[in-house]
Amino acid sequence: MKKKTEQIPVFKTEDEEREFWATRSPLDFMDRASVRKGIFPELKPSLKSISIRLPEDMLEDLKVLAHKKDVPYQSLAKIYLAREILIERRTLKAS
Repeated sequence: MKKKTEQIPVFKTEDEEREFWATRSPLDFMDRASVRKGIFPELKPSLKSISIRLPEDMLEDLKVLAHKKDVPYQSLAKIYLAREILIERRTLKAS
């Protein structure tokens, strides 16, 4: 960690700033004792609508499962998809 007395200078040019940050990290200037976990209760994830073609029987099965769990079938599909993505990521990391 850099000395606490070192301050981030005011840069005259982008090149000067680029040179400065090429040898330093912003973490060097952070007071780690004052760091707190950020909580953003109003933050909504960015969503993008997509179309996906599913076999009719798969969609019906998904709707039945969703009904039993009392959740919308599209939400359940997102849960299942997220779970499988997590499993794949873990598998890829391990190999």
